[in-house]
Amino acid sequence: MEYQIKEPFTSDKFQELRAGDTVLLTGSIYTARDAAHKRLVEMLKQGEPLPFEVKNSVIYYVGPTPEKPGNPIGSAGPTTSYRMDAYAPTLLDLGETGMIGKGQRGQEVKDAVTRNKAVYFAAIGGAGALMAQRVEHSEIVAFEDLGAEAVRRLLVKDFPVTVVLDSQGGDLYEEGRKAYLESRM
Repeated sequence: MEYQIKEPFTSDKFQELRAGDTVLLTGSIYTARDAAHKRLVEMLKQGEPLPFEVKNSVIYYVGPTPEKPGNPIGSAGPTTSYRMDAYAPTLLDLGETGMIGKGQRGQEVKDAVTRNKAVYFAAIGGAGALMAQRVEHSEIVAFEDLGAEAVRRLLVKDFPVTVVLDSQGGDLYEEGRKAYLESRM
């Protein structure tokens, strides 16, 4: 199925989604890759406040290229998600409701997605210029020294993603592989 979901990105809005569904997201999402995730978790361990509200947030695993004049962001394709697996369960337990990236996730992340009624979306790898066209505004909110890996708040409109892990334990990669193998028999 195809859905259009607007901010706020509360978990109840993601409950009906199932692995394989396509979604157009509209609202504020945050960017963070592994260096930023590491800093966020270190801040939590030290009892420091985070630079943005994690509850009901969607984090896009991306390190965009510099923007061209007149554009809010450069190419913005997803990065490989497993590099955030060590940190994702902590943020999910704080109320993060969605993650956007590419590739499979480890079992701890899958368990945290189900436990927290969250969702993991995949964005189209190799289509960073097209993804950037869905970004209306970009601003750095933390860790400017990380350059492309700084945490940004993006305002997106009809940002296209596919549900990979749903809140009920569905996994598109496993289900798709199984369906393919069954069709070959």
